[in-house]
Amino acid sequence: MKGTNNLQKSSPLVRHALLMMIGTCVSRVLGLAREIVTAAFFGATRQMDAFNVAYTLANLARQLLAEGALSAAFVPVFSRADSKTRAMSLAGQAMSVLMFASLCVTVLGIIFAPVLTVIIAPGFDAELSALATRLTRWMFPFLFFISLAALAMGTLNSLGSFFFPALAPAFSNLTFIVSAPFFVSRWGVLGLAFSVLSGGFVHFASQWLWGRGMGATLIPQRPDFADPDLKQMMVLFLPYAAGLSLNQLNPIISRLLGSFLEEGSISVLNYANRVIQLPLGLFVIAISQAVLPQLSRAKNMEELSGTLGEALRFALFIVLPATFGLMIISEEFTHIVFVRGAFGEAAWKATSWALALSLIGLPGMACSTVVMRGLYALSMPKEAFLTTLFSVTSTALLSGVLMFPLGYGGLALAPSVAFSLSGLLGLFFINKKIHYGESLVPVKWIIKSALAIALMSAALFFYCYCVWYDSTRSLIIRILWCLGSVLAGGAIYIAATLALRFDEWRWIKNAVFKR
Repeated sequence: MKGTNNLQKSSPLVRHALLMMIGTCVSRVLGLAREIVTAAFFGATRQMDAFNVAYTLANLARQLLAEGALSAAFVPVFSRADSKTRAMSLAGQAMSVLMFASLCVTVLGIIFAPVLTVIIAPGFDAELSALATRLTRWMFPFLFFISLAALAMGTLNSLGSFFFPALAPAFSNLTFIVSAPFFVSRWGVLGLAFSVLSGGFVHFASQWLWGRGMGATLIPQRPDFADPDLKQMMVLFLPYAAGLSLNQLNPIISRLLGSFLEEGSISVLNYANRVIQLPLGLFVIAISQAVLPQLSRAKNMEELSGTLGEALRFALFIVLPATFGLMIISEEFTHIVFVRGAFGEAAWKATSWALALSLIGLPGMACSTVVMRGLYALSMPKEAFLTTLFSVTSTALLSGVLMFPLGYGGLALAPSVAFSLSGLLGLFFINKKIHYGESLVPVKWIIKSALAIALMSAALFFYCYCVWYDSTRSLIIRILWCLGSVLAGGAIYIAATLALRFDEWRWIKNAVFKR
């Protein structure tokens, strides 16, 4: 009976994660198309530099305030509401508070846009700085729309809807792609800012309409600041926002220390990071978003620990083969993606090395991200902040130590180690609170995973040895080589995990074929 209960608990988590992966994949593809459209209009020009600075400021505010911290504070409280009416009342109150707060931040951003531009881009001349300031002022209202979109996403996730919220950014990107030619033809680079605002509005409106169709219409309500649930959300928000602010220091640390190394080190690290964001966004973020409402609704510590353990195992089940597979073909994959034009052999070798070292930390990032959701579900803002602080501090210390013997490779390896260690620290905090005596990831599971990964790696090495990668062949031939490596390694991993009777396949089967 225990196995059946686990199957019943795991299949919703897996189903939601798979749906979010599909929606995220569509969004990422359209995001790439959006970059292609933008590049076609402006290329690598000074106008584009100004737009990127302005968009960075608006996007940074979104990352810190709208999405991560809001979801962390709102979803656990909302998920524990005793009725849908109560939950929507709480959502309406939160919406009013959020609208007021985001409007205040937006007004401040517009007022202090010249100062923010100088901080982000101190090397701009007066004319370019003025253009970046103007774009920033037009684009900062994006924060208002995206804040409401994040609230709508949290509401829908808490009600069991995952695919459409994951797909909503695709509508935003599609709106940008369709509107950009019209706006740019009339207002130049300023038209891109209007396209960003249009996309932000569609991002929110599409989810609002979807929620209305589910009978969960978001309507602002007068906030009752004596409401204990609303007070808890507001209390949780600040430490989570502070923790996410610390997280933004990691890339800054790499860029700062990379400026002391050989020319191109910062670019190499950025290219490697762009690649690693693909599996991180598709798999890790999807699973962690899907698990947060379930963790928050756990009736007792045993159920919470069981759900957390299943989320960790499913994340590793997906991420481990992607990690080792990409590490083995990192050189070939980097060549296919980046080598053209000014990106020569030296940059190719350097980026593939940085990518391989960065990938070492992908399983740790997966575990750390899921564990952070556990801390959010348990309403442990202090421990969440300390875990993030440890991650940033250890990244800085390890970067300082490893950059001398390994150069840019040390800066790629440092966050990999730091994320893994911070995940263990987060698990320590959780275990201390729930007093769970068993391992969330059993030793037997780890041994079976190691065997499956070893067989997959051997098959992939054999493929690379027998089917030689020729860097001089056409792009189509090289892409087919890469697809062949994925099929060879993936087939062996699937066969091995099926033969070893991994529960994850039963979860996937139940999630796909059963309602």
